[in-house]
Amino acid sequence: MALIDQNLTWKKVEERLTSETDPVLRRNLETLLQHMKAEAVLDMEALMATVSERAHYHSYTGDPAAPSPEGKAAVQQFYENFAASGAGKLHLDLDRLVVDRDCILTEGVMRMAYPGRTLAAMGIAVDDPVADYLFETRMAIVWPIDEDGLFLGEDAYVENDGFEGIAGRKIDPADIVLYQPDALSGAR
Repeated sequence: MALIDQNLTWKKVEERLTSETDPVLRRNLETLLQHMKAEAVLDMEALMATVSERAHYHSYTGDPAAPSPEGKAAVQQFYENFAASGAGKLHLDLDRLVVDRDCILTEGVMRMAYPGRTLAAMGIAVDDPVADYLFETRMAIVWPIDEDGLFLGEDAYVENDGFEGIAGRKIDPADIVLYQPDALSGAR
């Protein structure tokens, strides 16, 4: 099994959609699915189509400098910066998915392949700037939803510092499975 398989991120969402009959909960799940798949391929237009103008993201990591973008433009800049970092090869392997009319909760193990060059720019010494390194932490995300079914935020809570010891966790490229959208069906 791969260390990172982007398709795991939305597996529980797709499973829940097969049995969910409430139209509001289905809408919320479909918005989450679109958001997750768009983030996987860094499709900014599809990703931002799931975000409210009033969005405010929070990252509860214990780091007061953690990003907390407020407003749709700031959230888009947050994603553009993330894309530029090269750390888009990730999955959140969900253990728990809770869906409400006004909120979704996802919880599981977050794994990200951080490029050595990005880590070096962050001041983390790595032996190969071309290689990817494994960031791993347990993460819960609360996704508040507005009256139009758009995300008002991502409030992320993490168990520990996934960067601690990252320089010793080089990833073999064969251990990363990327999402490949089906261009023929228009799936995202």
